[in-house]
Amino acid sequence: MGTPVRVDDDRSLETGPTAAHSVRRTLPLRVEAVRQFRRRRTMVAFAFLVLLPWVLVAAFKIGGDPGPDGVPSLVDVATASALNFALFTLFVSAGFLLVVAVALFCGDTVASEAGWSSLRYLLAAPVPRARLLRQKLIVALGYATLAIVCLPAMALVAGTVAFGWGDVELPTGGTVPVDTALGRMAIIVGYALIAQLVVAALAFFLSVATDSPLGAVGGAVGLVIVSNILDAVTALGAWRDFLPTHWAYSWMDAMQPTVQWTGMAKGTAISLAYSAVLLALAFRHFRAKDVVS
Repeated sequence: MGTPVRVDDDRSLETGPTAAHSVRRTLPLRVEAVRQFRRRRTMVAFAFLVLLPWVLVAAFKIGGDPGPDGVPSLVDVATASALNFALFTLFVSAGFLLVVAVALFCGDTVASEAGWSSLRYLLAAPVPRARLLRQKLIVALGYATLAIVCLPAMALVAGTVAFGWGDVELPTGGTVPVDTALGRMAIIVGYALIAQLVVAALAFFLSVATDSPLGAVGGAVGLVIVSNILDAVTALGAWRDFLPTHWAYSWMDAMQPTVQWTGMAKGTAISLAYSAVLLALAFRHFRAKDVVS
């Protein structure tokens, strides 16, 4: 029988033909998903996302149908159909609410373990560092994806109940048939997922770099706020194109009579580039980090 050894990769933890324990079996995704789901912040975040569309429905019912107010916008046609209402809900939520939700899931995952002094016990299980970080990232991104999909899905349900099912009315005039609009909605949600990758990657990197979940979440949200402020400085000219939030609302190009892909393509490239760098830094930092908590 071989002598047990500690390793930090995906090989067996024992040598010899009777080796039975493999790090590939440590910290299964199912176990990590259940652990994350049972946390109060997960329950609260999803409860808020599910309730928000109904709160907006109540607001429209109390205040009446919105009328034109200057420049045409989604709020003008928010009550035209369930799809219009879902688009409006996504529009008012993408800039902050979804940012907070994504930052919460990805920024709390590692830092909270360190804050509870349980991270070193996970590594002593033993779970290799790269595997632990990978499993936590997959689960965090899974919940972040579910959060982003959950909001427009519930908005469709609430909008159908309150305003009925029908074609999408564009703020600038004209309509988009339901069949086409559903395909456009899939494009919009998909792009929203990609746009939030920068927030997820930064929150995850900060979660690895600090033992404070609040600092990780706040740092990621702060990036969005600062980026939006800089994006409003027109003197920066073309430099604004490289800001992580500059293309955040390019999904609105999918609401044109013909989908305009240029803005979404640029936004996807920027988001993927920033995310790849931040995630690589997270794994590199965690591999060399002295875990004492």
